[in-house]
Amino acid sequence: MIRILKWLSVVATIGMVFVLIGGALVTKTGSGMGCGPSWPLCHGEFMPNEITPELVIELSHRLVSGIMGIVIIALSVLSWKYIGHIREVKFLSFLSSFFLILQALIGAAAVIWSQSDFILATHFGISLISFTAVFLLMLLIFEIDKKFDATSLVIQKKHRIEIYAITVYTLIVVYTGALVRHAHASMVCGDWPFCTNDQFSFSTFSFEQWIQMGHRLLAGILFVWTIVLFIKIIKNYRNNRVMFWGWITTMLLIFLQVFFGAMIIFTMLNLGIALVHAFVISCYFSMLSYFILLSSRSAKYEEKMDETSSPNSL
Repeated sequence: MIRILKWLSVVATIGMVFVLIGGALVTKTGSGMGCGPSWPLCHGEFMPNEITPELVIELSHRLVSGIMGIVIIALSVLSWKYIGHIREVKFLSFLSSFFLILQALIGAAAVIWSQSDFILATHFGISLISFTAVFLLMLLIFEIDKKFDATSLVIQKKHRIEIYAITVYTLIVVYTGALVRHAHASMVCGDWPFCTNDQFSFSTFSFEQWIQMGHRLLAGILFVWTIVLFIKIIKNYRNNRVMFWGWITTMLLIFLQVFFGAMIIFTMLNLGIALVHAFVISCYFSMLSYFILLSSRSAKYEEKMDETSSPNSL
């Protein structure tokens, strides 16, 4: 059964990447209404007569999301049944299925009823949480077979708190990035990193420019924060392979995220670069979430040690 779970988890993780990228593609190409105001069918038909690029993109995203919904629910049920004794498995199984279903419902609501940009911007973040839960579930399954082992790591409390904080903050940055796309504010500033076009001045920024520059400011803070935390982690855990290489990977991802964010402006919203930008932040958030899992284990380990060393335990 572990072998089946491993294969299922890999398929689910890869599939969720396509769900994330597909959702970003729908938004960036303006294909959200490619199937008209009907869901799950296109224009109320199983096979529409008139095929448009927008219809193909939207329908493909719905099909992939539907298939992955079945795969993830199967993974969640089997994981709960066969490896539910592992502390994090039941929580991650519930999280992956719940947020995938929530994502589908919000997507359907956006099609059937018109939603504001602020509501639509939550869609990517919800998909991101589902993807991350599936990714972590995959790592736990591989841990069982000792193909990936990080159970002996202990993270200091001050670093655990900072990891929790930066992960929550990353969700805020992700939300503002999605809002940029939904508010059609991606190209309202032709320069980078500042909006310094001759025709614009700081005092006359439009609402879309404030959204764009707000996202850049928050992303810049995240970039600096990641560097600072990276230095702390390397200084304190350089002898731990998981933390050392994990944070090198995280650092590389935030550099790539900033690079592709700038390239979106310089290439005038190149679609391929924009999709890579969405993919990289998904990987970055997943890495942070893995460190949350390790931090949670460390907190549990410290509690057990305190209970063992307390006078009442004698």
